[in-house]
Amino acid sequence: MNLAEWRLLVLGALCVGLGGTSGQEGGRRVSLQFNPGFANTTVNLLHVRAVGNGSTIHYLWSTIGSPTVLLIYTDSEKSQLHVNWTKLLSPTPQGAIAIDPAGSVRYSTALIFTKIFEYRDINNTANFSGTEEKYFYTPYDLSDFVWENANATINTTDLTARLKGSNGTDPTNSFQNGSISFRISAYGVSGRDSASPRLLHTANCTKLEFRIDNVKPRGNNSRFALEMITLEKGGRKKIESVRTIDDEYTPTIFEMMQLVPDSWNDSYARGFIQWKSVAYGSANGTRADVIPCQLYAPQPLNGTFTAPDIVRAFYGDDLMELYSLEAFNISFGIADGDFYDKHEFLSWSALIGYGDPPGDTFSILVICIMAVALGTPLLLLIIGAIVVSTLKHKVYTNYEPIN
Repeated sequence: MNLAEWRLLVLGALCVGLGGTSGQEGGRRVSLQFNPGFANTTVNLLHVRAVGNGSTIHYLWSTIGSPTVLLIYTDSEKSQLHVNWTKLLSPTPQGAIAIDPAGSVRYSTALIFTKIFEYRDINNTANFSGTEEKYFYTPYDLSDFVWENANATINTTDLTARLKGSNGTDPTNSFQNGSISFRISAYGVSGRDSASPRLLHTANCTKLEFRIDNVKPRGNNSRFALEMITLEKGGRKKIESVRTIDDEYTPTIFEMMQLVPDSWNDSYARGFIQWKSVAYGSANGTRADVIPCQLYAPQPLNGTFTAPDIVRAFYGDDLMELYSLEAFNISFGIADGDFYDKHEFLSWSALIGYGDPPGDTFSILVICIMAVALGTPLLLLIIGAIVVSTLKHKVYTNYEPIN
């Protein structure tokens, strides 16, 4: 057997061995429901219920006001969502959303999508925070958007749905043929998305894909940024940057960003938001379409913020007193890079979940290749040392016996 054949044999054996021993996290039974207990399709409330491992995670995605997702973790597999629709759609929605039994709720958080900023990057620096105010257009307030019927987009097999909307006023006709959307994906088992940026997920999270599609820019050299608001009880969110030397799944991108609770004294405070530092200028999501993105540190909100009805319905009147609300921005673009108007498309994906954020690792194939690449020279050195040692200790003689 020559060296090339030996390498292939070892590579195959390693891959089979590692593949057979790789563990899988426990899955969940996941359901996706539209407007539970309500037949009207003029409003959107998506309920993802993920049951398993002695707990239930409820995700509530809503466009009643600003697009929002609530994450509610319970320590019971029998916990149920109850919605009082009359109260939810009234001026006083407090108490309209509840989990039964209430005592099973161990953790909850919310992510609110509030504004989309558009600014003119005249020097092509992609410096969102350093751009003068005069170069900013009026922000798009997502609470003013008109949203399509999400029930028509639900796929109960793939556990996906889409919240799609457009500017309600649109004085510049930017949304004449364009839209903003949030594509939601739920998961019952661990795995990796086939679409870029190929995020690794578990059964404890859902994914959102934020898109700006065919929206006309309001001027030349436009770039965009997305404003979001997070909610945490008893503490703030903190930023974690996780770097890797492996870009196998997302070429040229070596950084994962995540927001996690900064309240270590609470064992149940384990919600997270995680994304790779990349967006895409095309639905194909190829390397040529990469648009780097930048996170700006969360800033505490003052008492002037009015939370969406879905948030007030669950958290009640004491929201601002008992919870920390922080706003943060993610801007899209890089210095000397292409502007939005090149493709008039932008896609950014993130995971929202409970527990430890998924950690990217080398794939089995990469591990096998590395093992063979490093192991072959080492094995040859060992074999060579054995041969040399054997020859060194072998005794030679010229004595010829006499017959």
